[in-house]
Amino acid sequence: MTHRVQTDGTNAGPLRTQRRLESAVTGIRGVVRFNAPLKEYTSFHIGGPADVLVEPADVEDVVRLATQTREQKLPIFVLGGTNLLVRDKGIRGVVVSLAKLRAIKEEPGSVLYAEGGVGMPTLIGYAIRRSLSGLEWASGIPGTVAGCVVMNAGTRLGEMKDSVKAVRIVSPKGALIDCPAEAIEFRYRRAMLPSGVMVGVWLQLRQGVRSDIEKVVKDYLHYRRETQPLALPSAGCVFKNPLNDSAGRVVEAAGLKGTSVGDALVSTKHANFIVNQGHASAADVLLLIKKVRARIAQQTGIKLELELKVVGEA
Repeated sequence: MTHRVQTDGTNAGPLRTQRRLESAVTGIRGVVRFNAPLKEYTSFHIGGPADVLVEPADVEDVVRLATQTREQKLPIFVLGGTNLLVRDKGIRGVVVSLAKLRAIKEEPGSVLYAEGGVGMPTLIGYAIRRSLSGLEWASGIPGTVAGCVVMNAGTRLGEMKDSVKAVRIVSPKGALIDCPAEAIEFRYRRAMLPSGVMVGVWLQLRQGVRSDIEKVVKDYLHYRRETQPLALPSAGCVFKNPLNDSAGRVVEAAGLKGTSVGDALVSTKHANFIVNQGHASAADVLLLIKKVRARIAQQTGIKLELELKVVGEA
């Protein structure tokens, strides 16, 4: 890629940033896209552009990218979880999708090692075929295994921390670090991981009866289809549950089902979901969240906390 340098210095800053971005992705064998629209990479189908989006070909690519991004003093953000809203002006620096890291390996003792880009439905299917139990709670979650670990994803049946044995991380300096679960503090919808890019996880599962595992998965998928708006783009639950209560119940009781801003709508099926009816912007979603929180605070005194992760520039 070539550039015409402006003699008056007007574009010197943007040109320097572009060159740093190009240096950060030099030699990457995976996919590299400049000014990539992130709505193509989020379950909400919302999000402005990334300065550069990279899909590393393998862990070696991640090591190279981490090292070069650090050398160029650029921020790096990893996609993966579904519980994400990217603002309308997108994300500066380097954005990483681990979509190409999708290997799964069975190890002794009912342990599975999954690379970070493996989709949870794929991982559950792999476990079922080997009669391994422990991931049934995640039935219907569309995110990646890395995203589920980072967010400590969970449902009423369980959460990610129940199965994590260890994680593999590429540090900002490009070192491979294997971190045992005992060294990770898992919180409600968050795991306190070392800095870097999580490229894999070891999951401690247990032997089960395949037909029993399949039944639990089938029943829970049916439950999700009946109670959650899976037909429209969303980012899962928007609010954390208040103490001894359900955010969905609180929002519904306030009469807020069906409330909308633009194409962002509080689902009529599950009040803790906001769905994208087609062309919702991040600004629409954030304004709708503001309205819901204000109404709940006014009526009940409850201050709803976001489970949704909001990133990028407005």
